Amino acid sequence: MVSALEHPRVMQDRPRGVALAFGWRRLSLTLGLSILFGAANSLVSSAPPVLVTIAHAVTVGLTAMLAFGLFEQWPAQLRLPRWVLQVIGVMIAVPVGALLAHSVSMAVDIHSAHDDPQMRGLMVLMVEGLLIAPWVAVAAMLQQRDIFARDQALAFELERSEFERKVLDTRMRLLQAQVKPHFLFNTLANVQALVDAGSPRASQVLANLITYLRAAVPRMHAAMTTLAEEVELVRAYLELMQMRMPDRLQFALRIDPGASKLQCPPMTLLTLVENSLQHGIDPSEEGGRIDVDVWLRDDRCLVRVIDTGVGLKTPGSGLGTGLSTLRERMQLAFGGDAQLNLTEIQPRGVSAELSFPARPA
Repeated sequence: MVSALEHPRVMQDRPRGVALAFGWRRLSLTLGLSILFGAANSLVSSAPPVLVTIAHAVTVGLTAMLAFGLFEQWPAQLRLPRWVLQVIGVMIAVPVGALLAHSVSMAVDIHSAHDDPQMRGLMVLMVEGLLIAPWVAVAAMLQQRDIFARDQALAFELERSEFERKVLDTRMRLLQAQVKPHFLFNTLANVQALVDAGSPRASQVLANLITYLRAAVPRMHAAMTTLAEEVELVRAYLELMQMRMPDRLQFALRIDPGASKLQCPPMTLLTLVENSLQHGIDPSEEGGRIDVDVWLRDDRCLVRVIDTGVGLKTPGSGLGTGLSTLRERMQLAFGGDAQLNLTEIQPRGVSAELSFPARPA
């Protein structure tokens, strides 16, 4: 497992180099504390002017911050904990910063200026820095540890979400691949029945089937489609089946205009209609009727396919292969917020009802 500091997205978001050493939060904290200490030290009667004292404190603070940031990233490989090096670096940077401030503000020899007010002020500042700066560095490192822990949690969450998404996408593709042969084999079986019966309509039905499949098969590869496209496929399919059994099949399609552009997985309506035809209308000697209704209610899309076929062979037997696959595809596509139910109706027939969130394309 990749650590948070090595995770690509975390590494991409984390500042590096000068941007890390002089981050605006770190810089504002350093300036604020330095000005506060400089102003406090200027209250001493023998201290130099307040602006000079503050300038000295800011110089020492920035030097310590630079050392903290430098040893935060360099060297890349260490045999001791990095925080130890950072604390030592800050402790060394405090007197270095004090000497730097004194050399800038005083053009005299440091060794001969021990009685000078500015030198005494710098000595006080150096002692304060050595006492306080390491603790400030430790507090900063503790805050960094919390930030790194959050980065690590975020990285793991990103990895988990990405892995779950890939699993769901793979599962959806597998289910969609199962739908294709299931639909094609059932449709070709209908054409074979006409050929075996010697029907003169077999050639015309086969030609229409080829035309239909050329339009339908490419849509099976899409991740999502619209209900308007689904209704057109269902219409073409039912017209094709009506050519096979003109005296035994009637149908009607009704779709709410507001639901036309809503998203759904490919073959959603077609699976429901095919199930009604194969298990309801075909086994019935009298044939029957299929009614397809699609409408909107309370930000949900409702689909109902009713047939007047033979009904459920065994009440409570559950869904067949096609409908079980459809239910799982809908659950994956809508994050579990989809329902599919079968109900036997009287005097005969079955009602298949599907409900899922209304998501415009």
